Amino acid sequence: MIKTDILIIGAGPTGLFAVFEAGLLQLRCHLIDALPQPGGQCAEIYPKKPIYDIPGFPEILAGELVDNLMEQIKPFQPGFTLGERAETVEKLEDGTFIVTTNKGTEHQAPVVAIAGGLGSFEPRKPMIPNLKQFEDKGVAYMIKEPEMYRNKRVLIAGGGDSALDWAIFLADVASEVTLVHRRNEFRGALDSVEKVQELKNLGKVNLITPAEVVGLEGNKYLEAVTVRKNSKASEDLRIEVDAFIPLFGLSPKLGPIADWGLEIEKNAIKVDNSLDYQTNIPGIYAIGDVNTYPGKLKLILCGFHEATLMCQSAYQRIHPDKKYVMKYTTVGGVTGFDGSKKEAPKAVVKAID
Repeated sequence: MIKTDILIIGAGPTGLFAVFEAGLLQLRCHLIDALPQPGGQCAEIYPKKPIYDIPGFPEILAGELVDNLMEQIKPFQPGFTLGERAETVEKLEDGTFIVTTNKGTEHQAPVVAIAGGLGSFEPRKPMIPNLKQFEDKGVAYMIKEPEMYRNKRVLIAGGGDSALDWAIFLADVASEVTLVHRRNEFRGALDSVEKVQELKNLGKVNLITPAEVVGLEGNKYLEAVTVRKNSKASEDLRIEVDAFIPLFGLSPKLGPIADWGLEIEKNAIKVDNSLDYQTNIPGIYAIGDVNTYPGKLKLILCGFHEATLMCQSAYQRIHPDKKYVMKYTTVGGVTGFDGSKKEAPKAVVKAID
């Protein structure tokens, strides 16, 4: 039996940052994740994808963000159960929870924080008859290592942030980048749309809208795609490519968590965002992309905020007889469970005193 103060289900950025915030409160954490390494989607799906909306980082690769978070929580010595899926939860008479994985590993904690991101997921695939024939032979649904597209002809389909970001990134890697979207309007960030338009004007990205990929051809490997413009007057375009990457998002599933008696709305866990992101089961919280509430934004930085408030509430639940007085890290420093301590600068302490 693994015992801890806060059991975190999901080791993505939100779950990892929760370890830091809990550590500041001298609460220990253990994380469960079905993936074989920490980092969630940032590590498994797009470690080389640039992220632009992390405060203090004009641009950071997803994998680097995970590395930084792991370094940040090192003093708090979190435990990990990786490669296992949280399967069942049981609430004991003393108010603690037993969470058992699909491999039978049992965990006990007074607080459970679900930070499972989108849950288990699979890519949304376009309806192209011979698509499966070319999977891993030119067709990919995610980009793990962009260098494999160095000097290759790449066609990306999609209209969201992922499609726009990768078109921008690969413009300096691939020999040719084509972006196809079925509408003239994009769903991504405005500055990304403007950047793609700029790259189009510079001849670094071929932009085809409104249109969609309707056919694939090749012998053993993908050699060309057929693009159909949404205009009766237009003929189909045959474009020779080395890679076709449809980025239509992921189809999320909560998996076994959906059977835990939690209140679910549109495949997300409803929480009370007026205070602490607690679910309808006291002691079980949901933070990050896995939760929903009025005004919810699925952003990593929002998950960080939710994790912070969750940990404050968890402290009160674990120590109902204590009153925690928050101290800024610039004043109190950071004391790790490993005995390490980052002291606050003396000038700052003196000024505050």
